[in-house]
Amino acid sequence: MSPLPVPRAEVVVDLAALRHNVRTLAEHCGAAMMTVVKADGYGHGMVEVARAARDAGSSWLGVATIDEALALRAAGDTGRVLCWLTVPGEDHDAAIAAGVDVTAYSLAELAEVEAAVARTGTPARLQLKIDTGLSRGGSTYADWPALVEAARAGEVAGRWRVTGIWTHPASADEPDDPANDSQEQVFRDALDLAAAAGLEPEVRHFANSAAAILRPSARFDLVRCGIASYGLDPAPGHTPDLGLVPAMTARATLAMVKDVAAGSGVSYGHTWVADRPTTLGLVPVGYGDGVPRSLSNHASVGIAGKQRPVRGRVCMDQLVVDLDGDRPEPGTDVVLFGTGRDGAPTAQDWAEAAGTISYEIVTRFGGSRVTRTHVDTEVRA
Repeated sequence: MSPLPVPRAEVVVDLAALRHNVRTLAEHCGAAMMTVVKADGYGHGMVEVARAARDAGSSWLGVATIDEALALRAAGDTGRVLCWLTVPGEDHDAAIAAGVDVTAYSLAELAEVEAAVARTGTPARLQLKIDTGLSRGGSTYADWPALVEAARAGEVAGRWRVTGIWTHPASADEPDDPANDSQEQVFRDALDLAAAAGLEPEVRHFANSAAAILRPSARFDLVRCGIASYGLDPAPGHTPDLGLVPAMTARATLAMVKDVAAGSGVSYGHTWVADRPTTLGLVPVGYGDGVPRSLSNHASVGIAGKQRPVRGRVCMDQLVVDLDGDRPEPGTDVVLFGTGRDGAPTAQDWAEAAGTISYEIVTRFGGSRVTRTHVDTEVRA
């Protein structure tokens, strides 16, 4: 029998790390936990991550779209799920029938939910979002009184139960930014207006990962932890060491090793030219697999216990690294980014090299040419 093929490139997700992170965050915050699993679990696999988060005690899951929420239901999840991003004419019927908590930003969205309730004959679980200063989704403060009054009228009429009121911070990763105090105060004022209208939501929630960790006053009844659940730092330079463990390791298989002479140009445009004789390694991943092209000449990968710098431009399907005279065998494992415990780069290292955030690194890496494998390092009895 032929051996199983070695993946050309692979994302390995450790579900034990995910569970550890969820438990650690819950203990630190002392509030109910929503694990955010949108965008295919930030590239980690939505369904698998959701199951691990539930195992770790997460009472809520958060997704952006109705389709994501319904995919969780189709996979067998029966717990509380919140979705928050719809467009006019979206299928609220299926979400309401599936017991998904839906979010309204406006009277127009309330009308769509009301119509769906009439069609399905099922009262909705409804949450209201107030824009406290991010200037993204959510009701404006000027429109908020009318929204909460209409929401309360619908609740009295039996169309829905208002299960939550929430907002999202703009600068929680910069804890000294005065916007944090301002937004929290606007949120508290909005809660007072909702209470005056007669609303008594189950959960009030403000905090994303950074605010959950760094801002105790913003934890309210529920915290929404996305990136921190995956073991990545939501506020580099500010976050205390909680012992979070990156759940994703991205790896590839070294394709080729070759000698080059001093003066040899490498990759398109010869943006790097060897200043000495050296050895180069060919790694079969590129921007077609989610490696940012901006990492050209800036990032490193881990091969044979050393960090090897990327030389020249990242191509669609491959990149080249400087092995500095070493000759690891083709087929050797290449750690693109991972936990950092083995000396290889982390997603945060790549983010800093690319001038972006770790969210983008893990969410964009993968695709049809990259295998995703879920492992569980936890020893089970």
